[in-house]
Amino acid sequence: MASSSSSNIQKDPSTYKTKVSRNENIAKLQAGYLFPEVRRRKAEHVLKYPDAQVISLGIGDTTEPIPEVITTAMAKRALGLSTVEGYTGYGGEGGEKQLRARIASTFYANLGINEDDVFVSDGAKSDISRLQVLFGSNVTMAVQDPSYPAYVDSSVIMGQTGQFQKDVEKYTNIEYMKCTPENDFFPDLSKVSRTDIIFFCSPNNPTGSAASREQLIQLVKFAKDNGSIIVYDTAYAMYASGDTPKTIFEIPGAKEVAIEIASFSKYAGFTGVRLGWTIVPKEVKYSDGSPVAKDFNRIVCTGFSGPSNIAQAGGLACLAREGLEAMHQVVGFYKENTKILVDTFTSLGFKVYGGKHAPYVWVHFPGRSSWDVFSEILEKTHVVTTPGSGFGPAGEGFVRFSAFGHRESVLEACRRFKELYK
Repeated sequence: MASSSSSNIQKDPSTYKTKVSRNENIAKLQAGYLFPEVRRRKAEHVLKYPDAQVISLGIGDTTEPIPEVITTAMAKRALGLSTVEGYTGYGGEGGEKQLRARIASTFYANLGINEDDVFVSDGAKSDISRLQVLFGSNVTMAVQDPSYPAYVDSSVIMGQTGQFQKDVEKYTNIEYMKCTPENDFFPDLSKVSRTDIIFFCSPNNPTGSAASREQLIQLVKFAKDNGSIIVYDTAYAMYASGDTPKTIFEIPGAKEVAIEIASFSKYAGFTGVRLGWTIVPKEVKYSDGSPVAKDFNRIVCTGFSGPSNIAQAGGLACLAREGLEAMHQVVGFYKENTKILVDTFTSLGFKVYGGKHAPYVWVHFPGRSSWDVFSEILEKTHVVTTPGSGFGPAGEGFVRFSAFGHRESVLEACRRFKELYK
């Protein structure tokens, strides 16, 4: 006869629960993260229309091959791991010294940034979360509205926010800095409350806009006056045109108030390779005078064993003369795609923003729900986009079109858009 304990074990395992409470902050998150939700809807559409040629201009994922001069270096490093002479194990958590130095000299020459300020990572998105762990749950946060969803979601997960308010589509305790065509996509800082941390992305995802030098001078002054730290996301800096600043550290005084995150993803097609970096100048200090970089180094050393040595070999190749030329060619290709998209929607009479400094085109559909437009375009053209409202309440009525795609796919998508909206 089975004992009572064995009969309990034989019960439906789906009814068993541990005694561990769920993280109440994760429970605050609304629905799914934006881009998995876009993928889910795309997958449903493919099941519904199995014979359709679905084109993705939604998630900003690169499509063109990594330049051979870069993959050759990675392959050589990978093969070297099979030899006694070429094998390496754990590296420095902040990245290899040579790559840190090359990043500093390539992107921050004459700006007072040296290799010790550079932390090489597995990408900007990962560093956003590491920075949030660094700041902790007791800081206040400001974000552009609209903005890349990882800033807000990581703030929620860390416990920096209150509950989500459905009537205004915002979390309490986050300062949403409205960025719209009416203010040239730069917030009116006179109306922005003081926060500890300011997340700011330029060139911007999703709007494709870029802050001017004068605007960034205002931002740095605002941060200094308020004793705030700017987390400046430059994932698209290589797409910026003309005199548009490529780094916040071009602005006098920024080294005392700014941390910068960057990535090889959209320059070299490293979205799958995973390699980025964060600059934490030694001049950035907490209110007690201690350097932020010291604590960030501790966070990195505790939760990360350093980026892949193979990826870092690719990073070094990216920053050699041939690699830089190859990356500029890749960026140039996507910028041509962007122009095709801008010209298409402009010819159809839409108000079109972005496209000059970033691989994103921000199109206004006045009076309409972003998700409704997303669904209409997917249903009638089999093209995946990204609804603007997924980036924040100020994105409602807009749709983001990504220029990451094969040329023939972008041209075909534009042909379908012309049929739909002619």
